[in-house]
Amino acid sequence: MKDLVSIVIPVFNEENVIEDCLKSLEKQSYKPIEIIVVDDGSTDKSKNIVEKLDVKLLTQNHKGPGPARNFGASRAEGNTLVFVDSDMTFDKNFIKDLIAPISEGKEIGTFSKNEMVSNPENIWSMCWNINRNWPYDRMITQEYPDRAPVYRAILKKEFDKVSGFDTNGQYTDDWSLSRKLNKKSALAKGAVYYHSNPTSLKEVFSQARWIGKNEFIAGSTVRKFKSIVFYSPLF
Repeated sequence: MKDLVSIVIPVFNEENVIEDCLKSLEKQSYKPIEIIVVDDGSTDKSKNIVEKLDVKLLTQNHKGPGPARNFGASRAEGNTLVFVDSDMTFDKNFIKDLIAPISEGKEIGTFSKNEMVSNPENIWSMCWNINRNWPYDRMITQEYPDRAPVYRAILKKEFDKVSGFDTNGQYTDDWSLSRKLNKKSALAKGAVYYHSNPTSLKEVFSQARWIGKNEFIAGSTVRKFKSIVFYSPLF
């Protein structure tokens, strides 16, 4: 019998995307899975939408994605944890491909390079990728290394060993597992999933400001200066 995989999704005001995310996970070829949604104090209809679907719903006051992921992981019953965002959708073989190196005993955790843009035809989405020197239809280039600081899937015992994610609220809090484990995640071949780029000038500014603010907090002196300039409204 295959091991149970627990998929943890933090949600904060995602009423426009959460249903598509969950329905694509329900169609996964890999079974058994449990889907755990942690509502992080949403003030929209996210919670009402999730309650109508066959998933495990947890709630907390608004604390941020790191604490939400840790809360979901603490209630997970699977041997392997998968962490995804509520604005993602997934190829039907995503989970199967993502956990393959873990199931084969070769790795403790994985990531995928096949993060595709779900709205490549949108002009602001195109501009976002042009600005970052990426292909218009991909979030991660094929030239990206085969080891990454972010774990998309990880053995629960390894996650628990380091007490999960840091909870400092920074943009790179999902990098904290690799820092604490002193080991990067391994590439899982296949594992196709989709993520939306900003679709308006307002969203471009909002997302860039969030990235810039948090890299300013966490980065080196050179990176701080780059963030101040690169993510300024004028630029």
